[in-house]
Amino acid sequence: MTDRAKLYTVDEFEQFIDLPENADRLFELIDGEIVEKVPTEEHSIVAGNIYSALRAFVKPRNLGRVLFEVRHQLTGDTENSRLPDVEFTHAERVQPVVKRGAVPQLPDLAVEVKSPTDRPAAMRRKALYYLDNGVQLVCLVYPDTQRIEVLGPDTLKTLIMGDTLDGGDVLPGFTLAVKDVFEE
Repeated sequence: MTDRAKLYTVDEFEQFIDLPENADRLFELIDGEIVEKVPTEEHSIVAGNIYSALRAFVKPRNLGRVLFEVRHQLTGDTENSRLPDVEFTHAERVQPVVKRGAVPQLPDLAVEVKSPTDRPAAMRRKALYYLDNGVQLVCLVYPDTQRIEVLGPDTLKTLIMGDTLDGGDVLPGFTLAVKDVFEE
């Protein structure tokens, strides 16, 4: 018989992250399991490069909201409270700013940057969760191999150095050279 980790509900998760010892830590609830995110400097540089490029494109055009490490929890989903590294939500879907707790919807575009402890299979499961719940475009970014997997409802492509990431139908006109994603 194998030991199974305790599975948590969203309510239990909220109580856990409200504990004083967890005040400065980042956690997600993934299929009932509490997972701590421990970003590295490399992770932060890569996520920051993507965030900066998205924000520079979106803000002057009033296209929507670009965010960094914001928690999302869908109504009725008692096992998940997800935390994309970078995200974009179209202006027509932007809700009032959440001041406490999770945003009650997922973004239109979600970016996940691999940390040293992340497994590619787990990242792909996270991408499928996003796509199954309305996210239109997911970028999985792998700093160790300097590649990006782009997933959409009918899209799966891998970008490498020399390629250009684009916003597809989610953000027409947005482009970012893959080399610029990994630049220090």
